[in-house]
Amino acid sequence: MTAPSLPQHQYPPPSRARSTAGRLLLATAVGAAVWFVYAAVLLGGRPPGPDGDRIGAALLVDLLLGAAAAALLTVRHRHSLAVACLALAACTASVSALGPAVIAVASTAARPRRGALLAAGSVAAAAGALSEGVYRPWFVPGALAPGGGGALAVVGSAAVTLLIVTAAAATGALLGARRDLLASLEERARTAERARGLAAQAARDAERTRIAREMHDQLAHRISLVALHAGALVYREDLGPAEITTAAQTIRTNASLALAELRDVLGVLRDGDGPEDGDGPESGDSTAGDRPDRSQPTLAELSALLADSREAGTVVRLDTSGLPGGTLPGRGLLPDVLSGASFRVVQEALTNARKHAPDEPVDVSLDGSPGGRLAIEVRNRRGFAGSSDLPSAGVGLTGLDERARLAGGTLEHGATESGEFVVRACLPWPA
Repeated sequence: MTAPSLPQHQYPPPSRARSTAGRLLLATAVGAAVWFVYAAVLLGGRPPGPDGDRIGAALLVDLLLGAAAAALLTVRHRHSLAVACLALAACTASVSALGPAVIAVASTAARPRRGALLAAGSVAAAAGALSEGVYRPWFVPGALAPGGGGALAVVGSAAVTLLIVTAAAATGALLGARRDLLASLEERARTAERARGLAAQAARDAERTRIAREMHDQLAHRISLVALHAGALVYREDLGPAEITTAAQTIRTNASLALAELRDVLGVLRDGDGPEDGDGPESGDSTAGDRPDRSQPTLAELSALLADSREAGTVVRLDTSGLPGGTLPGRGLLPDVLSGASFRVVQEALTNARKHAPDEPVDVSLDGSPGGRLAIEVRNRRGFAGSSDLPSAGVGLTGLDERARLAGGTLEHGATESGEFVVRACLPWPA
């Protein structure tokens, strides 16, 4: 059984290109904002001479490093730790690289690895210390870098950089957990959808199997009667007009009943497909929506079944002395599953006897009581090989075994040493 596929538009896969473009834009915006503030501070008190040129060169290098760090974000999915470390290292000489560095650290933290986060934190602390202790005092000397190069300033810069990286890592971990949660929920939804599809398919298959079993049980009995009487008309030349009329009437009656039962079964199949398949009331079948479920035969109809067999010429002896009151229970006195399965056991056994031992009498006995088990036994002497050419599907006893199992009982069948064929069912009878 193949699981139904879930529509792809229901859970569209995320676009990596769109995600990378969004993060690149955010990193560029953050880096540019920090760079403009930093440049405004430096150029606002720009001294003349070589120091001013050095500051201009520092700002240009800052932009170039920021652009390089932003470009590295395009490969962060494959080399997240390397991109994060390079972007953090670029922060030593570039404030515009801070935006790409934050994004790279967040991406690394989204796939939590303790060693990777420790490495990124170490690089961040080193970059902050080197920037304050080495880079800024050399490019921004004098009054524009008060305290530059001092131990306290170096520690403070390292701590601030590490704090920024920690916040980025926490944000990335939170976003990664949310992404994993959404992926888990989507997978659970897909699994639930597949499970519902499989359950629905299993229910349809079970219903089709049940209907096929009902069709076999209902039609095999009628068709065997039709074939038996038709054979009598073909091979019996000594029949009088009255006997021929009786046989023809029996054939007609059973053929009509077979067609009616077939129509009922096909109606169940048609109704089970639902209106979406074009078989509902709106498709033009005005009775489809009003057709009631066909009740299944029970032991209350067993007398009519035996009468049909006797009319066909089979000698049937019924023994109900083992039942309460010595009579067949009426409709509603037995659970539907038990009563229906019991009826089908007798029906199929009689059909087989008519096919394979048409001239042999059949003994049917029922025994049991509520709170115990209902025992059904059908026996007849075996016919000779080739004694009947009536059609046979060869699945009747298999279907009976399945019925008995579904009812919680057992079924045995086979030939005995005395030359009889016995079908014996034992079904639970609730109190």
